This record gives sequence, C-alpha cells and structure tokens, in this order.
Amino acid sequence: MATTATPNVRLSVLPPAVGRAGLRGAIASEFTKLRSVRSTYWTLGALFIVSVGLDVAITAGTASNMVSNPGNKAGFDATQASLGAFFELGQLIIAVLGAMVITSEYSTGMIRTSLTAQPRRGVVYTAKAIVFTAVTLVISLITAFIAFFVGQAIYSSHGVAASLFHTVTIPANANQTCNPNGCTATFFGTDVINPSTVLTAIIGTALFVTIVALMAYGVGAIIRHTAGTIATVIALLFIVPILEHTLPDNWRWDLMRFLPDAANQVVSVTVGGLNPHLWSAWPQLGVTALWAVALVAIGAYLFRKRDA
Repeated sequence: MATTATPNVRLSVLPPAVGRAGLRGAIASEFTKLRSVRSTYWTLGALFIVSVGLDVAITAGTASNMVSNPGNKAGFDATQASLGAFFELGQLIIAVLGAMVITSEYSTGMIRTSLTAQPRRGVVYTAKAIVFTAVTLVISLITAFIAFFVGQAIYSSHGVAASLFHTVTIPANANQTCNPNGCTATFFGTDVINPSTVLTAIIGTALFVTIVALMAYGVGAIIRHTAGTIATVIALLFIVPILEHTLPDNWRWDLMRFLPDAANQVVSVTVGGLNPHLWSAWPQLGVTALWAVALVAIGAYLFRKRDA
C-alpha cells in the first residue's frame, strides 16, 4: 500500500505583539467616539443656542429698562449680565454631556468592547477625561466670548458696554477706601471695584463650566447611570445651595464657601451684589476645581476596581 508523505509545512503566523497600547491611541479612539454620536452635537449646540439666545433676551431687556430708569446705570456690571445665561444654564447643559460621555457606554454595553480593545482601564479613563475636557473647554471659551460680544453690542448704544480689558473708572469725588485686595469707591450708593478684568471674567466663566463638566464625568463613573448622574449633579449644584439657606446664618456663612456652586464670584468684575462671606473669584473657583478633582479621582478608582 502506497503512502503519501506530506511535507511538514510551517504555517504563517502573525508577528509578535510589540509594545503596549498607549494613551495616544486611546485619545484618538475616544475622540472618534465623541464626534461620531449625534448627542454630542445636539448637546453642544443646545449649550451655544441657549447661552447666546438668552444672552440676547436678557441684555435687550436690561438695556430697554435703562431707557426708562437711567439711574440703573450706576454700578451696572455689563460683563456679568452678558455671561449670566451661559454661567447658570451652561453648567446644567454641559453636565448632561459629561454624564453621557461615560454612562452611555455602560447603558449600551460598549464599555466591555472598549476595555477589550484597551485592557488598561486607567488609560481608557484618562483618555476619556482628556478628550472631553479639551472639547468642552474650547466650546466653552468660544461660547463665552460670543455671548460677551453679542451682549456688549446691545449695551453699547446705552453707554454701559464693557471693553475686553475694561477697568472701572472711579470718579474724583468718590469716597474711596483701599485694602490689600484693591480699592473700593462708593458713589450713587453702589460699591464698585475691579478685582479682575473682563477678559479674566470671560475665561473664568468658561473654566467654571468646564470644571462642572468634569464633576459630571466623575459622578458618572461612580454611579454609571445617566439619569442618576444628572440628578446628582443638579442636586449638588442647585438643590444643596437652596437647602443651605435653611441653616442658621453662622453655619451657612461658613458652609457656603466650600460648595461647588459658589464660584459665581468669577463672572463679575464689580463687588456690588457679591457675597462678602465668600472668598474672592479665583480661590472660590479653586474650591469648585477641588470638587472636580475629588470626584474624578473617586471615579477613576471605582472604574479600575469594579467589573464593567
């Protein structure tokens, strides 16, 4: 019986893997994810439209009120009026996107695919945070500058518009007092000060909205549920400050400066109407940033330790 000898054929194999999947590839992957879903464009579009649209309505209303009540021009903060809608509502809208960046992958099960492609969980979490922070900061800066310039275009015809490097002019007959933090002048019953330029107020507002987005991202990593994350962030930024007013004054005054919502100091270039129990603008913004760092750090720990 004849036998056929089969030669020992060496099958081709894939080349051995070299190196480890790194942060750069993860960042590219996360950016692709972020720009490939429609919810990103809808949320960022809503942020821009609401912030600028309400800015137009607010500035038009206050400008028309000045026609009938010229006395309202004294100590008027045109910068805060232009950025108020973006500051107050922008943080709420961007928190939705911050939650969905991470919770949407849990709801669809895509998080398991992401971690299969990149098993290093810390790299995935960091890449998401870097991409989301960069996109949010750019959009926030653009929105803040546009809201400011649109508002000042409306105010310019009423003589209360602020320039980008605006400083407060103190009348020669004003009652002026100075301290290490600056000088305060009282005229027409209004305290006016210039702790920061308009430019830093615009940048500070954009930074605040970005920091709130990071807070939502951290809470999303902790809770892993979109609705629960949004509800928690709303409670932290809007409900807790309301409940704080039910406390005795001496408790409330000590507590409020440690809450993340108290960074509204940064949006104003005048001291009129600001709470004297809070720190100045940038230290108060730093408190909000510490909240974001803590929540993102807790989220990172749980992201690495829990099953997907």
